[in-house]
Amino acid sequence: MSEVTNPIQACNDIFFKPNGVFKAVNEHNNWSWVPFLIVIVLSVLPGYLFINFVDFSWYQNMLIDTQYGEMSPAEQDQMRMGMQQSAIQMFMLIGGILGPIVVNAVVALYLHLMTKSDEQNLNGFTDWYGFTWWASMPAVINALLAIALIALSENHQVLPTIISPLSVAYWADVQMSSEWFGFAQSLRLESLWTIYLIAVGIAQWTSFSTKKATIIACAPFAVIWAIWLVVNLI
Repeated sequence: MSEVTNPIQACNDIFFKPNGVFKAVNEHNNWSWVPFLIVIVLSVLPGYLFINFVDFSWYQNMLIDTQYGEMSPAEQDQMRMGMQQSAIQMFMLIGGILGPIVVNAVVALYLHLMTKSDEQNLNGFTDWYGFTWWASMPAVINALLAIALIALSENHQVLPTIISPLSVAYWADVQMSSEWFGFAQSLRLESLWTIYLIAVGIAQWTSFSTKKATIIACAPFAVIWAIWLVVNLI
C-alpha cells in the first residue's frame, strides 16, 4: 500500500485506496478542509447551473402544477409571482451549503457515539466530522456527471433530477408529481459508495471487525430508507 503524503493525493486515492487515506487522515486531521471545500463547492454548482440553464417559465409552471395543483388559479398566480428565479437560486445555494454541513454533523455524532465503546479509539466528534467529508467524496462524481449532462443538453426543459444523475429518480424517470419522487431521489449510487467508505474508515480507525463496521455504516441509511418506504406504502 503506497503511503498517502498530502491531501490532494488523498482526494484522488479515496476512490481507489480508501484504507491508506483513512490511515493518513487519522494522523493528519487538518487535511479534511480540502474535501470539505470540494464537496461544498460541487454541492452548489449543479443546482446553480441548472437554474441558469432551464427554461424557467416551464420549470415554474411544472412546480406549480405538481406541488400546488389543488389551489385556485388566483392562488397559483400568487405562488408564481413569489417563485422568482433569484429566490430559487438563493434557496439552492443555501441548501447546497448548509445541507451537507448539517447532515455530516449528524453522521459524525452518530459515528462518535457508536465507536465510543472501542477503548483503542481516541477520536472525538471533530475527528469524525472531518472523516465524514472524506466519506462524502463520491458526491463529487455525481456533481461532475450532472455538470456534464447540463452542459451537453440541448433541451432547456429538463427535470431537476438531472442534478442527481446517479439516483433512481433520474434513471427511472420518476416524475415530480409522483409520491415516490422523494424516495427515488434519495436512492443514489453515491450513497452506497459513501456507506462503503464509512465502513472502511470505521474498520481503519477502530478495532471493530469488518462485519461490525459495515453494520454501523449501513444502519442509519437502512433505517431512513425503510421508514420512508413504509410511509409511502401506507
